[in-house]
Amino acid sequence: MSRLSKHMDSVHEVSCDKASSEEQEQELQSKCETMKTSSCSPRVYVTRTTTFSAAHVLHSNKLTEKENKEIFGKCNNPNGHGHNYKVEVTVFDAVNPITGMVINLTDLKCYMDSAVMNVLDHKNISLDVPYFRDGVVSTVENIAVFIWHQMKAYVGDSLFEVKVYETDKNIATYRGE
Repeated sequence: MSRLSKHMDSVHEVSCDKASSEEQEQELQSKCETMKTSSCSPRVYVTRTTTFSAAHVLHSNKLTEKENKEIFGKCNNPNGHGHNYKVEVTVFDAVNPITGMVINLTDLKCYMDSAVMNVLDHKNISLDVPYFRDGVVSTVENIAVFIWHQMKAYVGDSLFEVKVYETDKNIATYRGE
């Protein structure tokens, strides 16, 4: 049971005895104030979306040319192919009782610009991004893992999920596992 649930249960434990209703009202008010200012703030998921365009080639240096063609098909074209990617980054944390926010969305946008847009937008992922140029196949799964590590540097343990849409039908979700 979460701390918030325990607080809510204790708030509801106040009896309906008329003789001590004033005391109960004060107790209820005190518990509600504690909830507003304590570390018992509700935990909320916040997601921000961005899009970028990039090219890539699906090719593994650990496979033969024939195996690459068989596994990746037309996506193994040495000239590459492109996508308009959509990325969702979700953070999860307690709502700050003073600001009412889990994270300042302006900050999250800035982090995503630095971690995603500046690195991947209008790039050939397989050639221009060292992580992929150095041998990691630029599948949507690996792009999600890459973005996770990029974002983790900015939001730390608040990062809950990265979801990358390569197309409307091809989506990878990574939660750091």
